[in-house]
Parts: sequence; structure tokens; C-alpha cells
Amino acid sequence: MLDMLKFYARFEINDETGDPLTDHDMTQLHYAKIKSLQKAAFAKFPNLRLFALSNVANVDTRESLEKHFGALDCDSLREIACYLNLVPEKLEPPFEWHRADETFLRELLISRHERRVSQLESLNEMPLYPTEDIIWNENVVPTEFYSGEGCLALPKLNLQFLTLHDYLLRNFNLFRLESTYEIRQDIEDAVSRMLPWKSEEGDVVFGGWARMALPIQSFAVVEVSKPHIGEKKPSRVRADVSVTLNVRKEVQEEWENLRKHDVCFLVTVRPTQPIGTKYDYREHFVPQVGLVHVRGCEIEGMLDANGRVIEEGIEQRPQLTGEQRTFRVWLDSNQYRLDMDATLHATPGDDDDGREDVYEGFNIIMRRKPKENNFKAVLETIRHLMNTECVVPPWLHDILLGYGDPGAAHYSRMPDQARVLDFNDTFLDFEHVSNSFPGYEIVSAAERPPGLNLLPPFRLTFENVPKGDGADSEEEGAEQREELSKRILVEPYRIPCRGPYKYNEPKKNVIRFTPTQIEAIRAGMQPGLTLVVGPPGTGKTDVAVQIISNLYHNHPQQRTLIVTHSNQALNQLFEKIMALDIDERHLLRLGHGEESLETEKDYSRYGRVNYVLSKRIDLLGQVQRLQESLGVSGDVAYTCETAGHFYLYHVVARWEKFLSEFERDDEGQTGGSDDPAREQFEAQFPFARFFRDAPQPLFGGATYAENMDIARSCFRYVSHMFAELEEFRAFELLRSGLDRSKYLLVKEAKIIAMTCTHAALKRKELVTMGFKYDNILMEEAAQILEIETFIPLLLQNPMDGYNRLKRWIMIGDHHQLPPVIKNMAFQKYSNMEQSLFTRLVRLGVPTIDLDGQGRARSSICELYKWRYSRLGDLEHVHRWPEYCRANAGFAHEYQLINVEDFNGVGESEPNPYFYQNLAEAEYVVAVFMYMRLLGYPAEKISILTTYNGQKHLIRDVIESRCANNPMFGKPHKVTTVDKYQGQQNDYILLSLVRTKTIGHIRDVRRLVVAMSRARLGLYIFGRVALFKNCVELRPAFRLLMHRPLELQLHPEEKYGGGERQLQDGGSGAGEEGLSTRTVKDMTQMAQFVYQMYMQQVNVIREEMEKMKSLFEKQRQEQQQEKMEEQIKIADAEAEEAEKQRQVEAAAKKDFAPTPIRNEIADLGEPMDVAEKPRRGKKRVAAEEAVVPPPATQEGEKDGEEEKAEEKTEEEDPKADEPEVEEKEQAED
Repeated sequence: MLDMLKFYARFEINDETGDPLTDHDMTQLHYAKIKSLQKAAFAKFPNLRLFALSNVANVDTRESLEKHFGALDCDSLREIACYLNLVPEKLEPPFEWHRADETFLRELLISRHERRVSQLESLNEMPLYPTEDIIWNENVVPTEFYSGEGCLALPKLNLQFLTLHDYLLRNFNLFRLESTYEIRQDIEDAVSRMLPWKSEEGDVVFGGWARMALPIQSFAVVEVSKPHIGEKKPSRVRADVSVTLNVRKEVQEEWENLRKHDVCFLVTVRPTQPIGTKYDYREHFVPQVGLVHVRGCEIEGMLDANGRVIEEGIEQRPQLTGEQRTFRVWLDSNQYRLDMDATLHATPGDDDDGREDVYEGFNIIMRRKPKENNFKAVLETIRHLMNTECVVPPWLHDILLGYGDPGAAHYSRMPDQARVLDFNDTFLDFEHVSNSFPGYEIVSAAERPPGLNLLPPFRLTFENVPKGDGADSEEEGAEQREELSKRILVEPYRIPCRGPYKYNEPKKNVIRFTPTQIEAIRAGMQPGLTLVVGPPGTGKTDVAVQIISNLYHNHPQQRTLIVTHSNQALNQLFEKIMALDIDERHLLRLGHGEESLETEKDYSRYGRVNYVLSKRIDLLGQVQRLQESLGVSGDVAYTCETAGHFYLYHVVARWEKFLSEFERDDEGQTGGSDDPAREQFEAQFPFARFFRDAPQPLFGGATYAENMDIARSCFRYVSHMFAELEEFRAFELLRSGLDRSKYLLVKEAKIIAMTCTHAALKRKELVTMGFKYDNILMEEAAQILEIETFIPLLLQNPMDGYNRLKRWIMIGDHHQLPPVIKNMAFQKYSNMEQSLFTRLVRLGVPTIDLDGQGRARSSICELYKWRYSRLGDLEHVHRWPEYCRANAGFAHEYQLINVEDFNGVGESEPNPYFYQNLAEAEYVVAVFMYMRLLGYPAEKISILTTYNGQKHLIRDVIESRCANNPMFGKPHKVTTVDKYQGQQNDYILLSLVRTKTIGHIRDVRRLVVAMSRARLGLYIFGRVALFKNCVELRPAFRLLMHRPLELQLHPEEKYGGGERQLQDGGSGAGEEGLSTRTVKDMTQMAQFVYQMYMQQVNVIREEMEKMKSLFEKQRQEQQQEKMEEQIKIADAEAEEAEKQRQVEAAAKKDFAPTPIRNEIADLGEPMDVAEKPRRGKKRVAAEEAVVPPPATQEGEKDGEEEKAEEKTEEEDPKADEPEVEEKEQAED
């Protein structure tokens, strides 16, 4: 506390004006004080002549001042103090006494004139990693329990701050301490699991294992680089850490996948407990495990077999053999210097810990979860901000510090407020405009026939806004605004057609925004600060998306930065943005959450680069097609540059020629009855062949003007094509993927989305590459830490000393959960859980409160709407059938179910703060099973709880009861209330867990989140006697207590089958024919669900038996039919064969053989020719040919054989040569 008092007593601020002072200003003030003291010493005290004539650097240290003033007596010291007006010469009323002893006067002079330590210098020399001296220091990092009584030596985040430096410094210290507390929890958990013991030989042995920690085999510092000029610390300190990965495969992969800049901790333990000693978590941790040292380090990479760091990239990592791995790490240079100084300056009388080298005894390396391990990068960002000049917009500076008029940054007070706003597709019709501005007179700027409604889009002129050359002062401006009428001039306009294709039509908004949503959209389009308070289900995301769309179309040269708390919220917002009329080449998503976007497109930096390159190839292909259609020679589609020349010299020239000729022809035309417009266009339009793939006819307009619009839209399409190529030209010149991605981020993208954590991590990189933006939109702003909200304001360098930021839109709900702060002292005492959004609301900055919810039934909304001033329902909540229909199987749409102890046990705590309740877990799962048996889809049911322990217990019960049963399956989600903020589902089952104390549901903001997640059904399980008396929860539980506290069911109903309507009392209409079953407790519900399940199983079994018998019967009938068909086929074949035999027999009967006659013998005497046998089958065939064939089939067969023989003889003429010789010999 005394150190904090000294710090703020000398804070760098002008006590009179309140202006911040730089180091140079503080140095000048210090010199002035020393000079005044030297003048006094020179004039009044000759014995201080040496002090008076010395230079300032020799006399402004405490040692030199004590040397010069130590010999002076009390009177001399008092005379100097009076001369400097530090003490009065004589007492005057109302002062009756002041201290004037020698010790006090000497300390007064020395402390006033000693050289002050620069805050920035001390900050830059501070190690960012916490050590054991800080981690377990209760004065610096208090324990989790904080009663709220007493004062702590901690900085606080209040409503106001002295300067931006003070603001950043407080956030820096608190963020560092909160991170230290989380690190302490992780170290205690990991080291306790490893069970370090002392062996009989005195060595350290580990009896357990931890997923997040490993024993170190060897540690060595491998590099200590020389300090930079003007610094004392080494410029870089590197070390090698060797470990053995004899763990499970998935754990080994986690260690091997440690990325560059991941933070780990090196721990030295020297346990005193023998092997087998059990640890007690209730006792102090450090003496039990013998923890000696803790130092932080940063991963550079894992070493390969050759000792080189494996670089991250697209190349596949080399596969390392064995289990030995070595990591190269960076150590904190400031901490290393302090440790080495302590080692070198230790005297022999010091204890052993003071003399030893800290870096020789590390035996544990611990890693942390990536999402919780970004503290060092955030601290470096804050420290870097404090070393640079923080330039925030002048209209925002005082509001951030908590001074001045809180409404000064409202758009109505801004000097550049826009008078005319183009709302694009915000309004659905003219009536929507009229209803959106109550209190304004709506006038149409265009004449319209009676009964004809104007069509959007609309451009609105607010006549109560002064024109640009307005008043000279705010008072005159206010008077001028009062004199102007509250009238809005509505001017419809037509968006020029972008081309002849269907996909050229712009996407349009379909949401009918409420008047408050329209006001939020209007404020977001105007310059200044806009705060939108959005209760659950009021369409915060839709408003944000419409603001982004309108800014994109109204200010095409401006860039908008989107920041959210979580990747999930950012993805939800980005998915809606993708559905708008925004060119996707202008969208960019930074960070590691783009993988979970529900789209096949990749919106990361390298994904967008690949998109641009593929789009460039497609466009050059179209240019090639256009060139061919125009009959132009040459390779004009080779690069974007050649395409640009082609556009300038060929495309534009033909279009201008077409316009000049066509307009001249049009002037020469007379108004005839037959208008040859289509023929003229088809003949003279130069790009008609290019658009042959468009819907035909291309020029289908009824008039000349319509066809001319079509021609202009076609040229607009062609021009847009070449404009895109011109933008892509830089990607041809830049060859590396890194340069292309930087260009995309800095120049090409117009809408950039990232989380607040990513902005804090990458701030230095973004500023270095010249990142620029004009507008910031923050979603979930009430969940973002104050410093993480402030950093995105400064992601760019100032231009000419000014910040170019024009709009800051913050959307959130401070009535829901704040940022997560684990340490109760930092949360309550230091007020660290206060977001910047909440602080601005508390300061009185004007807000726009959305007042129409469209998520939950009106009765469910009553459970939390009491927290909001004017929260109503949208029309569809009372009109849509799903809201009017009762929940099938339940007597009420929401109900509080009392759960008593099971076997005498209520809540349990197997580990510290790991609360569970088995009775509630079983009850919740039984109700889920009941809903599934009624036919409720599993994806429409979510199970929520208020503690992590209960979440894991419910998941275990579901795994054992439901997961592998296709009749049940798993619900959509089983998670905690805190994690489910921003999400919703149709039916919510909520477990409150606690039975002894209220727990953290006492925070009304957590209650609001828990009650507002359900759309159609909410069923809460808890100990009614405990929660009903809680003052903070009374409004909600008073409504819940009106319903029966025992679960009431209608088991006869089925999901989707009933039309029972919901009445105002909560019960369904038409219940006379339904039996209501009241469930007394969890055991009865479990038995009932089991009976119901068995009934359905028996029904299914009976149905299966019936289906089986039916199937068997059908199978037999099919076999019988098949057999009968086979018999019929066999009979038909037999009958056919019989007919064939009869035909053959008839043919054989009618056959008359022709005898062979010897015609030569008839003519003369017979000749004696010696018969010689011939080779082959031809002789046989000839001999057989003499005998009449016995049947037709055999004759056909022999004929085929003869033909085959003849074919063989024709193919091989040499086969007959021996026969010829034999024939000649016979004739001889």
C-alpha cells in the first residue's frame, strides 16, 4: 500500500491542469527542483557550496543527498525547508502543529529532490513471467476466497482514470496478476498429479503422471546474446529442454504440436516426503512438494535429429524416432539478468538458495491450454502501447477516461453528422419506413399514384439535422436543431442492374426491423460512439449485420473491423454477413476459428489469397472469351495488365462507338408505331456474342429505354470484370504467399473479423504492416475485458497525429454475464470484471435499448424480463403455431422441479470446487430419455448446469444410459450456463446442483442467461427450499413457485402429433381427455421411463415379430410363385421341344433322296481307276455325302464341316500339292 501511495504521489500528471506529463517533462521538473535547492544552498549555506556548484547528475541520487545533508543540524534543515516553502515558518490557524524534527526534515528534502525512477523504465525492465515469489505471495495474489472486507494492495478499475498511461498501467498490473493466479492453479494441478517424492538416495522420483507436465531429462542454456545499445538485459537467451515422451499417443502428439511462441513453465521441486506419501489439497502446496523455483519460457520449436529447429510451414514435419525430444526455448531476458545478478552478488553468508544457479535444477516442464495461454502476448501489447504515443480520437478521449459530457460522442452531437442516409435494403416497403420513425412526419420525395406503394431501397433525408455549414457553437447548433422540423424525406431509387445473369441480382434483407432496431442501425451508420443494449433474443446480431452492410455500400472506400469475445459469436456473425449483398473478395476472417465456419469456402488469409488467384484465372478466361467474340487477335488474357490494355483500347472504344451511333440513330427516329429496338440492339450491340450464355433473348425489353438499360447492365458487368482484374493485378506482382496475404489484409479486404484476443496478440504485427480501418463494430462487448476492448482502437498508426477512426459501435448486454475473472479478489475488489461497455453505461453514455424479443414464449420471457425496463414480444411470438402449441407430454411449458437427496446425499465435492449432484443428474437424463421416447429430436434439447463437475457427471450418465442406444442418443449440448451464453435451443433442461449454499447462481446476470436460453420449454431441477428464499433470485422464483413443484406429464401425447393449445395459465387447452401424471421424485421418474421404454421395446418387438412373420409369409409366397413360374417355363420349353421334334419328324418323312448316277459310264465304257485314299476329312465327307443323312440336323452339321474344310484348303493351298502329284502318276 505504501508503494502505491508513493507511486501515485509522484504520478506523471500536472496537478493543476490534469494533463499527462512525458518523461522529458518530468525530467525538466526534477531539474528545476534541484536548481532551486542549489540556489538556496549557494545563497544561504556556505558549507553546501560543493553541492551548489555540482552538476545535477552528481547530486540527485539518494546517496549523494544523504552525504551532503547528513551533516546539517535541525535548524539548518528547517531553514532550507522554509526557504523552499516546504514547511511554514510559523504556525497559523487552523494549523496547530506540524512535524519539524531533524529526521523528518532530512527525509523531506531528500525524497523531494532525489531522482525518480521512470515508470516506463521500470515497466520495461519488469519480467513478464511470474516467479515463485509472486505466484504464492498472498499479499500480491490473494487466494480464491475473498470476503469483501478489508483493503488490499491492489489497483482498481473505477469509472475514471488520471491519464491513458494510468489506465493502461492498472490494466497491465491486474491482467498480469489474474494470469498469475491461473498459472498457480495450473502448476498446483499438474505437479500434484506427478506426485514428486524423495527417494532413499535423495533423488527426485515421480509416482504419477500429468497430461500437461513432463519430467525434464536435461536442461542447458545454449545462447546468451549481447545486450542492445542502451540496455542492460541480454538481447536473447535460449535454452534446450530434453524430455522423454513415454505417454499415450494423443498426449505425445499434443507435446509435439507445441507451436512457436507457446508459453511453458520450468519448475524445480525438491520434495522432502518419502515415496508413497499422499498429498492433502487442503494444506499449503509449496512445502508439500518442495517447490523451489518457477520460470517461464517461450517455445521456439522442436529440434530434429540434426539439432536444427523444425520450422512451421506447409511442409510435412519430419518423423522422429524414439521417445526422446528436445525443445528449443526462449527465456525471459529481464528475469535471466536478475537471476544472474542475484547469483553473482550473493555472499558466502547467504543461504544456499541465494547462491545457487536457478537454471541448473529444473526437473519439470509444464504447458498450458492454448486458449488460456496468451497472457504474455497481451502483456507485451500493453507494454508496447505504453511505450508509444496512444492517439485516440478526440471525441472519444475524455469519455474513455471518464470525464466530460458522457453524451459528447453521440451522433447527434458530432459535427459531421450525416443529413442524408442511404438505408439500402433495410426497409421492406414504404409502410415499414412510416412505422420505424414514430414522432416524425414521413414525406415521399417522389410523386406516386394513389394506392401505389413505393418500393425499396430508400434514401432518407432527416430535415431536423442541420446542413454542413451549420452553427459555430454547440448552443447555436442545438437552437438550430430545435427550429428545424422533425420530418423525413423518403426518396426511392433503383439500384443499377449489374448484368444479365440471374446471380447478378443483389441479395436483399427480409427482416422487418423494429423502430428501436432502426434507430440502432441509423446510429451505427452515423459517426461517433454507438452503444446498443440488446436483451436476449432481440436481434443484436441482425442489427450488427445490417449496420455492416449499410456501411459497406454507403462508404465503399472505408474498412470495417469486427471484434467479438468468442470464435463462436464471430462465426455466427460472419455466417450472416456472407448471406448479404457483399462481394466475398472483400471479406476476411483472422484467427484460428474460421475452421468452424459452416461453409466450404475458406475465409482465412491464405484461403482468400487462393480465392483471388482462382478468381483471377476465371476472369482471364472470360476475357479470352470476350476477345474471341470481338474478333481481336493476340494474347490479351495473359495477365491482368494485358487485360487492362485490351479493355481500354478495344472494349471501351467499341462501347463508346455503340453509344454514339445508337444515340444518333435514336435522335433521327420518329415516333412510329413499329419500334425496331430489338433488331437494332442485336445488330449493333458489340458484346452480343459474349452474352450468348445469358438468358435469351438478351434484349427482351418492350421499349427502347428498357433495352438500353439492358445494354448498360451488360457493359456494367464487363466493366466490373476488368475492375476486379485491376484489383488482382498486385497478386501477379507479389510472388510469395506471405506478401500476398499482407496485401490482402492491408489493401483488398473491406470487412475484417477477429476476436479481441487475436487483436491483442497480433497488434504489433498489424501496426507494422500498416493495417488501416475506419469503423469498429464489437459484438458481445459486455463480455470483453476492459483492456481487450481498448486495444482494438489502436491497431493502426495515427495519420498526421490523429486517429482515423470514425465510428465505434458496441453491442452487448451488461445484464448478462461479464468477463470471466477466476480470482474473487480481482473480480470484486479490483472490479476487473467490469467491461468497458458496462463502465460507459454506468458513466451515463446514451444507449439504444432494443425492446422486442422474438426468441422465447411470452411466459418464459416473464422469468427474466423484469431485469429490463421495457422488454416486449414481437408479433410472431403470439402468432406462430410453434409458440401457441403446448409442449407434447408436459403439462407446463416451464416448471421448477424440486429434487431431494438421493440416498441421503445432495451436492458432493469430489475435488475442490468440483460440485456434483447425482440425483439431479439422473433426473435430468431421465427427462431427456422421456422426451426422446415421445419423439422429440435430440438436436432440439440442450442440458445446462451451473458447475463443471455436474456437466461431467451428466455426460457420464448419458454415456452409460443413452449414447449407444439409438432410441435416445445424445442431446445437442451438455455444457455450463456460462459457456452457453449467446446460444439458444427449443428445450432446455437446467440443473442448479447446489443444496447447501446458493453458489454463484446468486449473480442475477447468470440467472438471466440461464432463463433466457430456451425458446419453447424450460425445466429447472433444484432444491426449492434453498433457492426460493434468495433475495436476488426472488422475482424469477416467485413466478416459478406458482407452478407445481413436482413434474407433471401427459405420457399419452406424442411430439408433433397433438394440437393442444397453450393457455395463459401455462397449461394446455383441451386437457380434459388427457391424464396427468405427477412424478414425485427422481426414482419414480427413472422407473416410469424404464417402463415406458420397455413398453416401446415390447411394441417394437411385437411389430418385429409381425414383420418377421409377414416377411416369412411373403418370402414363402414369392418362393411358391417362383416355383410355379419355373414349372410354367419348363412346361413351355417341353412343349416347344415337342413341337420342334414334330416338325423335324415331318421334315424327315417328306424327304426323298436323290440317287447318284455315273454319267460317264452312261456315255461310254467304264474306266478302271485305282482308288487311292485321300487325306483329311474332305474324303470322308465326300464318302458320307453319298449316303443320305439320317436327320436334318446332322446334314446341317456335315455341311458346316465341309465349309470349314473348304475354307482351310483355301487358306493353305500347299495342302493339295501331294494329291496333284498322285493324280498325275495315276494318269501316267
